[in-house]
Amino acid sequence: MGVAQRTGVILPSCPDLKLALVLGERALFVNGDLQTARRWFDSAYRLAELCGDPSSLARAALGLGGIWVHEHRTCAESEMVRARQRHALSLVDPRSSTALRLRVRLRGEEDYRAGRHATIMELLAEVRGSGDGQALAEALSLAHHCLLGPGHAAIRLELASELIGQAAVTERGGDLLMGLLWRTVDLYLAAELLPVLSDLVSSPTLSPIDNSYLAGLALAAAVAGDRRAAAGHLARLRVEEVPASSTWLVSMYCVVETAHLLQDPDTAARAYALLRPFADLPVVASLGVACFGSAHHSLGMAALTTGDLPTAVEHLRAAVRGNLALGHWPAAALSRWRLGQALALRDGARDQAAAREQAAAAREARELGMVLPAVVGRSSAGQDGCRLRRHGRHWQVELGGRLALVDHSVGMGHLATLVANPGREILAADLAAGAWPREPEGGSVQPLLDEQARDTYRQRLGRLEAEIDELESMNDLERAAGLRLEREWLVAELAAATGIGGRARPFTGSEERARIAVGKAIRRALARISAVDPAIGEELRATVQTGLRCCYRPR
Repeated sequence: MGVAQRTGVILPSCPDLKLALVLGERALFVNGDLQTARRWFDSAYRLAELCGDPSSLARAALGLGGIWVHEHRTCAESEMVRARQRHALSLVDPRSSTALRLRVRLRGEEDYRAGRHATIMELLAEVRGSGDGQALAEALSLAHHCLLGPGHAAIRLELASELIGQAAVTERGGDLLMGLLWRTVDLYLAAELLPVLSDLVSSPTLSPIDNSYLAGLALAAAVAGDRRAAAGHLARLRVEEVPASSTWLVSMYCVVETAHLLQDPDTAARAYALLRPFADLPVVASLGVACFGSAHHSLGMAALTTGDLPTAVEHLRAAVRGNLALGHWPAAALSRWRLGQALALRDGARDQAAAREQAAAAREARELGMVLPAVVGRSSAGQDGCRLRRHGRHWQVELGGRLALVDHSVGMGHLATLVANPGREILAADLAAGAWPREPEGGSVQPLLDEQARDTYRQRLGRLEAEIDELESMNDLERAAGLRLEREWLVAELAAATGIGGRARPFTGSEERARIAVGKAIRRALARISAVDPAIGEELRATVQTGLRCCYRPR
């Protein structure tokens, strides 16, 4: 009957307890079913208590921890599991494998909750010398989880690689899977997607009609700035011959984005023709694995790349509506950002509709924790010379019919002054001090702060000082630090524009210091432009002269 009678009390039998442990471990390590595993381990823990079996009690307590750290999110659940694990540790032989694994689990949880990693790394060194394969695999994974900050990329990759190797010792498929997943996470966090996709593209396990990995590899290479590799992968795809599989729409999405980054209008036009019949569909990968939003977005990007700005605006407006209807907020923010780009290219960067869309997209992206992509494109009417226009925290750079939108920097301001005064030599010291007052022929210098702006900046500085003092008195150092950054920026802006009596501030160092500072700032600005549009960047590198005197000499 599966029960034993002892002194009048009915106790569970060992088979019941063993079955609960086996099913819990299978659910956790084989099926990856965390909820089912918890139920079985909870049952096993209670059965082990009734049976007075400390070894099984410890196995159940270990299993309740799951795979990750901080798996039990409510305070009550988390403390209950920790209490069970500490209790189990007190019952087992401290030299046993089970005790070592419990210590690893408890140390990992403590470090993670405290935002540190020192104790789990110390214990990891001890576990390596123990010869216990399971304990080592678990310690590697938990230590990795405690090292997800941006400063630990190298050691994370080492831990993930060691875990992959350790899986051959434990012979647990879950250890191998965790190692591979952690390695993938590391490469994503380090923006090193190319190695992962390169391996996948060559895998013999891929479906012969799945081209999404090759398309994704082309896009990853383009994003990484490897234009030759991106163009090569794109050529291998042969856009018209991509099989109509469950990943076809995703492949076309990557093709269009790659063509846009490479400014390849021919590929974009061919992809547009293929995608047009499916404009109203969402771009879904395989059997619902992922959704990239409305196909109108890809059609809009293809039209943007070919220079058909009215069509691009039409599709991107539809993409925003479609993504909102899907409830796909990241895709909606991206489509809104691209719509603002298309409107700016069509109607000019000062167009109010473009500014509204870009401001809304930037706000939504901040709320979602997104990083919006740089703008690459062609202006609606080409110009022979270079033009730079300030648009909020960005600069619009136009040259030879091409357009790029890059982030603001000091060097971009210097470039704007040089470009607005073609052929004129300007002292680096004057650029550094913002003291170039003359009205050039054929354009105007980027203006310094006017009186109203200076007054607004000074008023804001006064409010910032008061807010910083108040936050520091409340010991809210994190928010105070954020406000100090804004204060420093405002002070720098005012210092660059004004001096004693409101006059242009002279550069405080020697001419040599000015030459070095301005040269570095301009080179960084040119690098930013090249990252967005290499053609514009290359032309400006050839025509902008830096030194004690700086000049833009268009060819």
